[in-house]
Amino acid sequence: MSTSVNAGGRLDRLPIGPFHRRIMLLIGIGMFFDGFDIYIAGTVLSVTLKTGFSTLAQNAAFISATFVGMMLGSFGTGFLGDRYGRRFTYQFNLLLFGIASLAAAFSPDMAFLIACRFVMGVGLGAENVVGYSTMTEFVPARTRGKWLGFTAVCVVTGLPAALLIASVMVPQFGWRSMFVLGGVGALVVWYMRKSLPESPRWLEAVGRTAEAEALMQAIEKEAAQGQPLPPPAATMPAPVAPDLGTLFTAPLLSRMIVGAVCLITINTLLYGFVTWLPVFFVKQGLSIATSFGYSLLMALGAPIGSAIGALTADRWGRKPTIIGASLIAVVLGILYPMISDPILLPAVGFALTVPIYVLVALLFGIYIPELFPTEVRLRASGIVNTLGRGATIVTPFLVVSLFESRGVAGVMALMIGLLVVQIITVWALGIEPRHRSLEELKAEETVFAGSEGSVLKAAGRARPAWFETPAYGGLLTMRVRYFAAQLDLILRARRRRASRRMRHSPVARMKR
Repeated sequence: MSTSVNAGGRLDRLPIGPFHRRIMLLIGIGMFFDGFDIYIAGTVLSVTLKTGFSTLAQNAAFISATFVGMMLGSFGTGFLGDRYGRRFTYQFNLLLFGIASLAAAFSPDMAFLIACRFVMGVGLGAENVVGYSTMTEFVPARTRGKWLGFTAVCVVTGLPAALLIASVMVPQFGWRSMFVLGGVGALVVWYMRKSLPESPRWLEAVGRTAEAEALMQAIEKEAAQGQPLPPPAATMPAPVAPDLGTLFTAPLLSRMIVGAVCLITINTLLYGFVTWLPVFFVKQGLSIATSFGYSLLMALGAPIGSAIGALTADRWGRKPTIIGASLIAVVLGILYPMISDPILLPAVGFALTVPIYVLVALLFGIYIPELFPTEVRLRASGIVNTLGRGATIVTPFLVVSLFESRGVAGVMALMIGLLVVQIITVWALGIEPRHRSLEELKAEETVFAGSEGSVLKAAGRARPAWFETPAYGGLLTMRVRYFAAQLDLILRARRRRASRRMRHSPVARMKR
C-alpha cells in the first residue's frame, strides 16, 4: 500500500474558490497588522519625544529593539515552524505580538515600552516568515504568484493605513491608542485563525501521512462544492532531507545565496531610503508639513507597486519581473538626486517607490518561499530573513554617514550598487518557479547533481576523477556543464534524425 498522499498534486488541481479566499483572508488580515505595527513607530515616537515621554537616545533604542526582535523572530520561527508545524507557529507569534502590544499601551515609562517593543518585534518577524510560507503551500501553482503577491499588498497597505489612522487617533486619544488598536486587532485575528488548517504538504513531508490524507479529503470536499475535481498530477517522489546542513551544500546553497542577497537589498531599500524620505525632504529645503505630505503621497506607491508585482509574477515570471523592476529602480535612482523642482521631486519619488514595492511583493511574498523544499522552507526562509533584518541594524549608520558626506546622491549610490548585485545574482543563480509545483522544484533540486552525471554518461563522456571531489567547480560552473551536456545530447539526436531522413529520401533511393 502506497504511503504517498500526493498533497501537492491534489492541492494544485483544486479550483480557486471559497476555501482559498478564506485562507487568504485569515493570513492576509494578520499580515496587515504586521505591516501596520511596523509603520506606526514614526508617528508614536514623534509624539513621545514632543511630550517628554522619551528622548532621542531612547527613540533610537526603540527602533533598534524592534529590528533585533524581528531578526530573532525570523530566525526562531523557522525552526519552530518546521518542527511543530505552520499552524502552531502562526498562532503563537500572533498571540505574542497581540499581548505585547496591549502591554505597550500601558507602559509606565520608555524603558518598559522598549522592552515590549522587543517582544512585539519577535512576533512581527515571525509573522512575516510563516505567513508567506504557509500561503505558498496552499495555493495552486498556476496562480501562486498572484495570491502571494496580494498577501504582500495586505502588508504594505499597513503603511498608508498607519499614517491615516494615526492622523485621526493620536490627536484625539494619544499615542497609546495605536498600540491598543494593533493589539486588539491581532488578538481578534488570532481567535479567527483557530479554524485555519495545518499545511497538508508539511504533514506529508514529516511523515504524518494519515493526518495529511484526512485533511486533504476535508479540503477537497470544501473546495469541490459538489462538483467533480480534475485528476491530480503525479508528483515525483523525492527523498526527504530535513537536515539543516543541506541548506549549505549544492544545490540549495545557491538558493540561499539568492535569498540572502535579495532580502539584504530590499530591506536596505526600505529602511535606508523609504523610511528616510521625510528627513531627505526636510534637508532639501521643504517644511516638515510638506515633507510628511510628500511622504504620504509616495506611500501610496506601496500598495500600487505590490499589486503590480502580484499581477505580473504569473504572467511574466519571477526572474524577469525582479530583474525588470530592479533596472527601473536603478534608472530612477540615478535621476532622483538630480531633481530639486518641488513638483517633480514627489512625482519621481512616487515613481521610484512603485518598483521598490514591486520587489517587496516578489521577494518577500512570492520568490523567497518558493526557493526551498517544504521540510526546510521555514528554516531556510527564517535564515535569509534574519540576514535581511540584520542589514537594517547597520543601514541607519550607513545612511547617516553617506548623507552627511555625499547627500542624497551618496545614499542612492548604495541602493543602486545593491540593486546591480541583486540583478546579477538572480540572473546567474536564480530559478524560475512560474507555473511549477513546489514538488517539481523539490524534485529538480534533489536529482540535480545525479542528473549531471547521467547526462554526461549518456553523452558518451567519461566522468573524470575530479568530478567526484567536493572541490569540483562551482555552482554556476556545474550548471553550465550540465546544460552543455544536455545541449550536446539534443544536437546528437537531431543529427541522427537528419541522417535517417537523408537515407530514406527519394534521391538516396534513386542512387541505390
